[in-house]
Amino acid sequence: MTAPTRARRVPAGAETALGFGAGLGTFAVVAVILAAADSDLVAALLAVVCAATVVMIARTLGAAYAAPVAIAGLVAYDWFKFPPTHPHTLPDSGDVATLLAYLAVAVLAGELGAYGGRRARDADAARSRLAQEQAALRRVAELVARGVSPDEIFAAVGREVGMLLGVDGARAIRYVYGDEEIEPLAGWTAPGYGPLPSDRMKLADTMIAAEIRHTGRVARVADYESGGRGIPEVVRHLNVRSAIGAPIIVDGRLWGAMLAWVMRSDPLPESAEARIASFTELIATAISNAEARAESERLTEEQAALRRVATLVARELPPGEIFMAVAEELAQLLDVDDMRVTRFQEGIATVVGSWGHHEDVLPVGSSEPLGGENVSSLVWRTAAPSRIDDYATATGPLAERLTRSGVRSAVGGPIVVQGQLWGAMIASSCRRDPLPASTEARIGEFTELVATSISNVQARADLAASRARLMEATDAERRKVVRDLHDGAQQRLVHTVITLKLALRALHRKEQGAPALVNDAIEQTNRAMAELHELAQGILPSVLTREGLRASVEALASRMIVPVELDVASGRLPAAVEATAYFVVAEALTNVAKHAQASCAEVAAQIRDGSLRIQVRDDGVGGARAEGSGLQGLKDRVAVLDGRLAIVTPPDGGTLVSADIPIPSGYERASG
Repeated sequence: MTAPTRARRVPAGAETALGFGAGLGTFAVVAVILAAADSDLVAALLAVVCAATVVMIARTLGAAYAAPVAIAGLVAYDWFKFPPTHPHTLPDSGDVATLLAYLAVAVLAGELGAYGGRRARDADAARSRLAQEQAALRRVAELVARGVSPDEIFAAVGREVGMLLGVDGARAIRYVYGDEEIEPLAGWTAPGYGPLPSDRMKLADTMIAAEIRHTGRVARVADYESGGRGIPEVVRHLNVRSAIGAPIIVDGRLWGAMLAWVMRSDPLPESAEARIASFTELIATAISNAEARAESERLTEEQAALRRVATLVARELPPGEIFMAVAEELAQLLDVDDMRVTRFQEGIATVVGSWGHHEDVLPVGSSEPLGGENVSSLVWRTAAPSRIDDYATATGPLAERLTRSGVRSAVGGPIVVQGQLWGAMIASSCRRDPLPASTEARIGEFTELVATSISNVQARADLAASRARLMEATDAERRKVVRDLHDGAQQRLVHTVITLKLALRALHRKEQGAPALVNDAIEQTNRAMAELHELAQGILPSVLTREGLRASVEALASRMIVPVELDVASGRLPAAVEATAYFVVAEALTNVAKHAQASCAEVAAQIRDGSLRIQVRDDGVGGARAEGSGLQGLKDRVAVLDGRLAIVTPPDGGTLVSADIPIPSGYERASG
């Protein structure tokens, strides 16, 4: 046992008493030997022995004992060897007082020397511990700076903490599954101990980890046996006697903890918490750096995947191919077991794209009724991102099929096309941990591309249908014009030519019927001209061409059987805008006259924000259908000018037909 150890274990009062005793004993022994021998040689040899004894005591027991022994020996030599000597008898009271005074001074000097030595040794020990700790921290910091994996950091920190604190084991843990469980990470055990358990544990079955999760601060269990609570199974398995732990805080959130333990009865040092906490800061830095690198890599991969899908959309591939490509890209990006693109129609979910392990469970083309508590039905009802972290609680036909295939959690994002819910993208996982909180946002990036693809396909289909309808309407109008010319004006002109030929022959023969024939030809010609004029008005009214929109709308209103209130801007507009507006009003008023059973109508046409806004309203029975041939034709005609047509017709009565037609920039606006 070393002097510092003995000095720390003997109380100060006992040490002083022992010092006095050692001094008195030394004085008595030396005095007796000097008196009995009365020889210079013996005195010299005794002096050598005394000096060696003092040195040995100083090295083994410390100055608190060496100083009284040395002073007592010197006093004995002074009294009984060096002249003037004391008589070889028991000392009187004065000599005893003098001796005690010498010993008191010696004990005091010894205590002061021992205290100084202890302080020096403690300082040396503290410097040594600090140097060791700084060296360990530097080694770990070098690993962090090199960007090694977190598992390597955990193992290195466990080893450094274990060796620095002199414990039997150390390891990092992570809070998972909604902080209800802990995941053991890499660690270290002293030589002679077996491997550490690697299975997850319930947080409720732990003590240190649970306390750190509850308080967010360092925790200690001085003795599991006397803790007054049940001993966790892992503690019993490892035979742990005491343990400490410090939280690992990553970017302001409690991520996990660093634990250290001993299996012997000696308690952990008081400074252990502070020393282990210095390592958790390095662990947090390593985790933060690793997460930042992972996030950067994730963003790079995500942008690359988005570019690939955007390229497919730009190439105008069939939607089925795009759905399959999106499902594959997103499944690999999210690292999920299954990814589906689902179409919602009349309460039915139909799989239109799929990739993953469950393609045989819900293959492309399969349908299931929506309903219950499952991700597809939640998205269908809310038109918002939805998740279920434990599919054991899900219900409905879709949930039953997925649960049987091993799905544990799922996240879905809505596909919204032109403001309407079209379907959803669903990511499913068979892992125990729920899908990350960022899954909804990452799915949302791809649903926008899918919606764009669907919208483009619908736009192309609508454009093709619109062109077909316009061509059909044009052909029908051309056939009508041909028929009207053939049945009307053409027949009258033929009759006129024949009549004029008869009149010419009558004149040559000087017959009496020539004037009547000429009059008949003139009458047929007038009728043909009237029919041609009427036919031309049916294509585009002359009043519109000559006087503009306001006059042509007034002409339409004058022929209505119900009163029409007008509020139409004066002034001229581009010919295409005026013609389209005229046909919108004409068609709407025709529907009022034929179907609305209205008592009055209103027509308004004013310029607002660079567009001509037309509104035709009636108080009739309503029920107009936007998909009717007349109104559909108007939509196509308005769309040609980048305008919009809307029909509001509630079942309880009244109809509003409104159109917004942009006016080309630079055209002089009509005055209201």
